[in-house]
Amino acid sequence: MTIRERFDDIVTAFVGRPGVTPPTGGPRRFGSDALRVDGSVFCMVSSGERFVVKLPAARVQELIASAVGEPFQAGKKTPMRQWLVVTDEAPGLWESLAEEAYAFTRGGIS
Repeated sequence: MTIRERFDDIVTAFVGRPGVTPPTGGPRRFGSDALRVDGSVFCMVSSGERFVVKLPAARVQELIASAVGEPFQAGKKTPMRQWLVVTDEAPGLWESLAEEAYAFTRGGIS
């Protein structure tokens, strides 16, 4: 299964939840291939075709330390503290991290 297909499955699982809007499919720029909650991106496929989630900075560091992912830079010199590129492809992991990202972005965790 490709990254895009996995992400499409996540989109399908989240569409219909409170505040969620699917990717716009517009011009390729930050957030164009993203799921949003209340207008804020919580997970996406980056322009480099990588799955990226928004989580608390401490959680991102924990996941980097455990080799689940790596820092997300979005073309910047320094990584974005609350963003993780998920490199581990374990079954169910992306869905679980998308759930965490949804809760965090909605204000449910910190």
